[in-house]
Amino acid sequence: MDPAPRIACIALGSNLGDRRATIAAAIEAIAALPGTTLRAASDIIETDPVGPPGQPNYLNAAVSIDTTLNPRELLEALLAIERTHGRERREWWGPRTLDLDLVLYADEVIDEPGLTVPHPSMRERLFVLEPLAQIEPGLVDPATGRSIRELLEALLSGGVEGARQCGDSR
Repeated sequence: MDPAPRIACIALGSNLGDRRATIAAAIEAIAALPGTTLRAASDIIETDPVGPPGQPNYLNAAVSIDTTLNPRELLEALLAIERTHGRERREWWGPRTLDLDLVLYADEVIDEPGLTVPHPSMRERLFVLEPLAQIEPGLVDPATGRSIRELLEALLSGGVEGARQCGDSR
């Protein structure tokens, strides 16, 4: 018997190459994963880079899915999609063709080698919370018990500047 689908949220980012096309292709690849259905995809926003200076701006988005893949299987599938799009891990927080982060997986809190869910930096990243709040504002971070909307409001009230909208919605 197949496991019941679980909701998962993925943050997407790209600052090299045709960023918009890469994010669109990644969303299609995520939706095509076995046992997976796309629930929603956010607008694509443009954000300043985090990390080493001199990088181009990022395009960021978020998707929510229903999936029967377990968290480790989903992570491995996301890493494979990154590799398909030329992702090379050379420099911490360096430029990248595609970055896919498993941000939330159902109501699970996971801390294993190579897999931490909720994503450890999610609560401090406007470029994750803003798109995620667009599509799943009521979803709860199981580590804090706070909704995505509440996390975003807390981050914004701390004086973080908003990201810039970039082009068409998706």
